[in-house]
Amino acid sequence: MDLFTAEFWTALLAIVIIDLVLAGDNAIVIGLSARNLPKDQQKKVIFWGTFGAIAIRSALTLIAVWLLKIPGLLLIGGVLLIWIAYKLLVEEKKHDVKSAGNLWSAIKTIVIADTVMGMDNVLAVAGAAHGNFVLVVLGLLISVPIIIWGSTLIIKWVDRFPIIVYIGSGVLAWTASKMIVDEPLIEEFFAANPWLQWGLSFVIVVGVILLGRTNLKKREKAQ
Repeated sequence: MDLFTAEFWTALLAIVIIDLVLAGDNAIVIGLSARNLPKDQQKKVIFWGTFGAIAIRSALTLIAVWLLKIPGLLLIGGVLLIWIAYKLLVEEKKHDVKSAGNLWSAIKTIVIADTVMGMDNVLAVAGAAHGNFVLVVLGLLISVPIIIWGSTLIIKWVDRFPIIVYIGSGVLAWTASKMIVDEPLIEEFFAANPWLQWGLSFVIVVGVILLGRTNLKKREKAQ
C-alpha cells in the first residue's frame, strides 16, 4: 500500500474512526483508577499509565499484523471483527474498575485493564492496516491524544449522537469484510469475482447494523 494513495488514506481514516469509537473505555479506566489520588499524582498516573498501555498495545498490534499474515488467520480475524462490530452496538458498558490506593498500583491497574479491554482495538487496527506498519504506527500515535484528551468529549458526543456508534460499527464491519476477502486462501476467488467482494461487504455492514439495531429495540421494549 503506497503512501498518498486513496487506499492508504481510506485505511488511515478507518483506523482513526476505530480509535474514536473504541478508545473511550480506556479513558474511563484511567479516570476511575486515579480519581482518589492527590492531584499532583493524578497527572503522573495518567501519563505513565497511558505510556505503559500504549507500549503494550503497540507490541500487541505489531504481533497481530504479523500473525494475520499466516494463512487462515486473516479469515478468522475478520469473523472475530464482525462480532466486535456487533458487540459495539449491543453491549452494555460496565466500568467497575476500583480506584487504586497509590501511584504504582494505579498505573498497574490502568496497564492491565487497558491491555484486556484494548484487544478489540488491536485486532481492528491491525486488520485495517493490511500489514502496513506505517499505518500501524500512525494509528497508535493517533490513539494517544484520543485516549488522554479526547475520549471524555467523544463519550459525550456518543451519548448525544448515537449515530456515531453506528458509523464506528459500520467501519469495523467493513474492515472485517476487507480482511476476509484479502485472506490468501480465498483471495483469488474474490479477485475473479469483484462483484462478490462488494456484495459481501454490503451484506456484512448492513447485516451487523440491522441486527444490532433490532436487538437494541427489543431490549428497550423489554425494559
